[in-house]
Amino acid sequence: MQSYEIIDCHIHPFLSLEENLEWFSKNETPVGFVEKLKKAGISKACGTVVRSLVTSDFSQIQELNAQAVAFRNKFPDFYIPGIHIHPRYPEESCKELEMLHKEENVRWIGELVSYMMDLGEYAVESAFPIYDLAQNLGMPINIHPGELGEIEKICENFPRLQVVMAHPTSVQGTIRERAVLTAKYPELYLDISGGGIQRWGMLRFLIDTAGREKILFGTDFPIGNPAAFIQGALFENLTEDEFSAVFSGNFKRLTGL
Repeated sequence: MQSYEIIDCHIHPFLSLEENLEWFSKNETPVGFVEKLKKAGISKACGTVVRSLVTSDFSQIQELNAQAVAFRNKFPDFYIPGIHIHPRYPEESCKELEMLHKEENVRWIGELVSYMMDLGEYAVESAFPIYDLAQNLGMPINIHPGELGEIEKICENFPRLQVVMAHPTSVQGTIRERAVLTAKYPELYLDISGGGIQRWGMLRFLIDTAGREKILFGTDFPIGNPAAFIQGALFENLTEDEFSAVFSGNFKRLTGL
């Protein structure tokens, strides 16, 4: 079987136990975290450092972003930092976004996780200056969706913003709804992390519905098992071009890697 470059667009790295999202053992180290991904077959990986927050000021967001940059500096040939913004702090978020884009060459926002990061809704008007800036900088934004209407509102208001919707889920109706929505907007994409890859034919369906250029590979590690996602994808009836696009080509095109 042909080997592929595989870029995981959806992981959650950590430098301290507080940000380790493993559900069970909590015994992994940052070095072990990276080694596990490489052992599974991941070539590079991207995503945010996350912990459950009740935000009282923007410094907590800055701290998580600083950890992402530090993780990149520790594993420069493997990790691509994803950063946080926060709708409650639009001015601070824009300054942070501009600084990290210019000084640290950061090219990816998210995953944004509303229920963990005290975000509230994504499509509030206070977030619009942040989305406008991201759109102008050409930075994709990976969003854990709540109501799909929020995703639509963002896409309608920012047609050039590359929005990557996280998780197809494992429910037939929801997978179909997200595939159709992804097909509707030219700059809306879907990453396959979370539930769904265990559903035979899901990846084939997503590509047939939304197009091979709209689907990105992700695992949600350390919550999801990266080897299961890779083997689940490889077992689908895809062409070589489709495998290459999903595993790495689409991410590289969006980020300019």
